[in-house]
Amino acid sequence: MKHKFFKIPVVNPEDPEADLNAFCDQHRIGNIDKHFVADGENSFWAVCVTWSDNEGSLAGSAKRSSKGKIDYKEVLSDDDFTLYSRLRELRKVTAEREGIAPYNIFTNEQLAAIAQRRISSKSALLEVDGIGQTRADKYGDMFIECLQSLLPPETPDETHPDHA
Repeated sequence: MKHKFFKIPVVNPEDPEADLNAFCDQHRIGNIDKHFVADGENSFWAVCVTWSDNEGSLAGSAKRSSKGKIDYKEVLSDDDFTLYSRLRELRKVTAEREGIAPYNIFTNEQLAAIAQRRISSKSALLEVDGIGQTRADKYGDMFIECLQSLLPPETPDETHPDHA
């Protein structure tokens, strides 16, 4: 992950704002942190954009359709795709309830990673590229619970010493 910093002044923000928007349009954004710095006429927004160039990511190696979208049905195993589809349904319902875009909760790539890795904790969720503490705290329990409800229960290993 790489970082890019922007300073967006309150007075005449148009040019720096356009620079930020252009940067976001051209890169795969993982997270954006913004803080308001109050200093009278010199007040500004400090913006940190965390981004990557797709190296080693699912999107970088996945098959894309003619529109440039990843076909997760081709990329994921049947079991993973079933989990991914259910997570997308949960994301859609949650986004509609909150009045936000679904990708503001988790991206398709993040949902695919959650399904593939069978995420079972918030700490594991934080290891998914682009998921920070805020989204893990806000949505993690809900998505982990959904994923775990779809997985078969683990059967105890009869040969394991704890089960003897």
